[in-house]
Amino acid sequence: MKGPELLIQGARLWGGPRADLLVRGGRIAALGTGLDAGPDTERIDAAGCLALPGYVDAHAHVDKTLWGLPWQPHQAGPTLLDRIENERRVMKELRLSSELQSARLLRHMVARGTTHVRTHVDVGLDMGLAYLHGVQAMHAAHSEFIDLEIVAFPQTGVMIRPGTLDLLDQAVLAGAQVIGGIDPIGVDQDPKGQLNAIFAIAERRGCGIDIHLHDRGETGAMTIAMIAERTRTLGLKGRVAISHAFCLGGLEPERLEQMIELLLDNDIAIMSHGPVGGIPFPPVRLLAERGVRLFTGSDGVRDCWSPLNTGDMLERAYLIAYLNGLRDDPGLELALRMATYGGAQLMGAQDYGLEVGCAADLVLVPAECAAEAVALHPRPRWVLKRGRVVARDGRDLLPPLD
Repeated sequence: MKGPELLIQGARLWGGPRADLLVRGGRIAALGTGLDAGPDTERIDAAGCLALPGYVDAHAHVDKTLWGLPWQPHQAGPTLLDRIENERRVMKELRLSSELQSARLLRHMVARGTTHVRTHVDVGLDMGLAYLHGVQAMHAAHSEFIDLEIVAFPQTGVMIRPGTLDLLDQAVLAGAQVIGGIDPIGVDQDPKGQLNAIFAIAERRGCGIDIHLHDRGETGAMTIAMIAERTRTLGLKGRVAISHAFCLGGLEPERLEQMIELLLDNDIAIMSHGPVGGIPFPPVRLLAERGVRLFTGSDGVRDCWSPLNTGDMLERAYLIAYLNGLRDDPGLELALRMATYGGAQLMGAQDYGLEVGCAADLVLVPAECAAEAVALHPRPRWVLKRGRVVARDGRDLLPPLD
C-alpha cells in the first residue's frame, strides 16, 4: 500500500542543503525549496531533522529472537559450539513461534527506522523448514511495512549433519533467496565438502551466497581463498558475501593485502557488525578505501547468543565507528553507509536513496548532518515506507498483532 501525497518541509538532506521533499505514489516526486502542493497534501514539519534513506539491517536472525519475552538470563558458554548447543536447548524448552517472534522484532526494527532486512533463518534437522515457513508467514502479513530477504542458514553445520544439504536446497525452492554456510573448517571440518555443495546449490538454483565465517587467522584466510576460487570458477562474481570475517582483523599486512585482492577480483562483500569482547574484526576504513563492498546488521537481537544487540541500525553504525576508531566525519559517514547504501546494494534494493524517483523509504532524525546522527544515534522522529508513515517518535504505527 502506498501512502498519500505528502510534503516533507525543511529537512536537511544527507550531504546536501535543506529542502522540501514531495512524496507521491510512494516515491520521491520532487526535491527543492518552496515546493507547491495541493490543499489535501499531508505535511510534515521536518525543521531540525536530517533526511536519510531507510536503514538496512542486512545481517539479522529474526527467527530466534527473544524480543518481547520476559528477560532470559544469558547461559551460553564461551565457544561457538557452546552457543549453538545452548541455543538449541533453550529454543526446545521455550517452544517459540518463529512467526510471532520475528513479527515482534521486525515491528521494533521499523520503529527504529529499518525499512529493509536480510535475515538468516535456521534450516536443519531440528526444525526442518519450520522457521522458514514462520518467517515467510510473518512477512506476508508485513510486506507493506518492510522489505525482507531470507538466507537459508545451516546454524548447526552442513557436512556434520547429514540431510542438511537437502533441506537447504528445499529451502531455496520454498522461497529463500540466498543460501548460507558456516565455518567450513571450524564447524564442519570439511571445507571442500561444504563449499562445493553450497556453491552447487547456488549455481543450480540461481541464488546468492552468504557465509558466516568466524574462524580467525590463517584458518579464516584459507577459507576466504577457497570461497573466492569457487566464486570465480562458477561465475558468481558480485553474488557472494562473507559475514563477520573476523580473520581480516588479525592478518599480517602482506596476507591481508592478498585477501583484499581476492575480495576485489571477485566482488565479494564483507559484513561486520562491530563485535565486542576483544574479537578481531575487519578494518572497515581500509577495506572501504580499497573499494571492498561493506555492509552491516544487528546480528542476533536479544537472543541466546547475546542480550546486548538492540535492532537499532543507527546505534549499530555508532558502534562500528566506536570500535573502529572512526572519529572524523568521513569515518562516521562510512559507518552510516554500511547501515544504508551498503546493505541496499547487497539486497539489490530497487530505487533506493534520496533522489527524485527513488522509493520514499525515509527516516527523519533530529541531527544537523550524518556525522552527528551517528554520534548521537537518536530515535527517528518519522519513518516512512513507500511514502507511508509507519513509525513516529520511536513507536511503530502498524496494526496490532492478532
